[in-house]
Amino acid sequence: MSAPQESISPSPAGWVYAALLTALLLLLFLSPPPGLSVQGYRTLLVCAGAVILWTSEILPPGMTGGLVILLLILTGASSSMNEALIGFSQPVIYFFIGVFTIAIAVERVGLAERIGRYFLRCSRGKSHSLFWLMVLSFPPMALIMPSANSRSIILAEVFDHTFSLTRVERGAPVARAVMMSLHSLNRLASSALLTGGMTSIVASNLIGGISWTRWFLLLGVPYYLTLLIGSFFLHLKYLHGKNQRLILPPQENKPLDRGEVRTSLIILTASLLWLSDSVHGLHPAVPAMIAWALLLLPGVGVLKWNDFEDRFSWATFFLLGASLSLGWTLVSTGAAKWLALSLLHLAPTLAERPYFLFAAILFVSIPIRILVPNITGYLAITIPISIEIGQGGGLNPLTCALGVLLMGDSILFYPAQSPSSLAVYERGHLHAGEIFRFGLFMTGVAFITTLTTTLLWWHIAGVAWLQ
Repeated sequence: MSAPQESISPSPAGWVYAALLTALLLLLFLSPPPGLSVQGYRTLLVCAGAVILWTSEILPPGMTGGLVILLLILTGASSSMNEALIGFSQPVIYFFIGVFTIAIAVERVGLAERIGRYFLRCSRGKSHSLFWLMVLSFPPMALIMPSANSRSIILAEVFDHTFSLTRVERGAPVARAVMMSLHSLNRLASSALLTGGMTSIVASNLIGGISWTRWFLLLGVPYYLTLLIGSFFLHLKYLHGKNQRLILPPQENKPLDRGEVRTSLIILTASLLWLSDSVHGLHPAVPAMIAWALLLLPGVGVLKWNDFEDRFSWATFFLLGASLSLGWTLVSTGAAKWLALSLLHLAPTLAERPYFLFAAILFVSIPIRILVPNITGYLAITIPISIEIGQGGGLNPLTCALGVLLMGDSILFYPAQSPSSLAVYERGHLHAGEIFRFGLFMTGVAFITTLTTTLLWWHIAGVAWLQ
């Protein structure tokens, strides 16, 4: 007699997945709101579904990325296959390849363990001290390695390897505090500098006529204050009353071997090229790809092609490309601009109250940041709109532009919003839900500090928030 077959019932995640697809299909047949094109309307629907999937972890992130591309094509949000895949042609994709290869090499030659041991020696193996030593290293490290994506990806490798050696469980409080700071706070130290990466470069180009010293004068205090507040919150949430002792297996202090020296020289070369971009004009992706080529070059590098193939995160590559395609489509179809203007038009009387108008501009930037995955797309939308609306309400255009920059750059709601965040997230110490909740907390921090201490600081620095 055959054994009875077990009934197979859909999982809760399967039901949610089916419900989302059903809702998307039903909404596709509705007419778009006034002023929004059909393509823009369908792009917003795809984006809303992607945000839900990314923040809920109903599907693996890489699969969500593939689904985004598929929906952009099938719904007609993208007019062609080439447009749906445009994210995979963006320079940031190749920047990610180069930096991730550096992280692989750092672990392979032993630099990750060496750096981890250095942090542990300086912190005497105490989790509280280790966390704060890392946080306080962000600003000086930003001067040496300006790219926050580079630092986060490399340090994620360093600390993940260190936690494995010290037998810290995956997702332990100290690991979550460290990884969350790398995921959401590290980039703030870079953005305080005009040479700190793509965020600063794009924002300064959109604003125009701002020097390195003036950028640091106006944004150093707001960014460092936000970094400290976020760090104190992580300390209280994960480490308060849990000063764990981390002990590495004993090892003799030995000099750098040839592999470590070659890897260090290649990283130094890339960092020097990043720091001198104003001289040579190369995109940040170019030094990253130079490092990639040197690390894999026979006789020069320290990696074999098989090392790269086996260790590279192809799921992250796929997800990053999909998020860039989605961001590009939101901008090109006018969907994001329509959303921003529609939200601001809900409060027309604010034009007579400049302070509340400034608060409204900051508030409206939040849903734009949620829906637009990449920061450059967000800035390209919000900075011109905020300047235009602010001028009409008597606000200083510079204040409006820097305000939406601080709001958008201080928060991350899901890993697909940053290449380095994806690399940190895939270490497995963090969950999408806690990342989203921390993003909400940082939203409140950025909103309140920008309306209070930041405006006061700009007044002291000689920038009036009114025209």
